[in-house]
Amino acid sequence: MTDASRLICEVFKSPRRDEMYLYLDKARGMAAVPQSLRDQFGPPMSVMTLLLRPERPLARVDVIKVMAAIRAQGFYLQMPPPKDPEVLDLFSPRDE
Repeated sequence: MTDASRLICEVFKSPRRDEMYLYLDKARGMAAVPQSLRDQFGPPMSVMTLLLRPERPLARVDVIKVMAAIRAQGFYLQMPPPKDPEVLDLFSPRDE
C-alpha cells in the first residue's frame, strides 16, 4: 500500500451545529481552513483520528471524496444531513 492510498485524518465536530464535522490531514492541521469557515464552525472539538483508506468506507460520506478534498484543499466539511420532512411532521403541532 502506498502513502497515496491512505491518509491519517483528524475529525472535529462543530460546537455550533449538530452533525457538522471537519476532516483534516492530521499532519497539516487547521492551516488550510479559511478563517471565515473557522468563525462559522466555532472552536473545533476533536472527536477521533482515523486512517482513511479507499477500501474502508465511512458511515455517511464517500471516503474517496473526503481524501481527495483533503489533498486538494486541506480539509473536507461534512454538513448535517437534510431534515426528513416526515420526521419533522411527527413533531409539528397538530390542529385539534
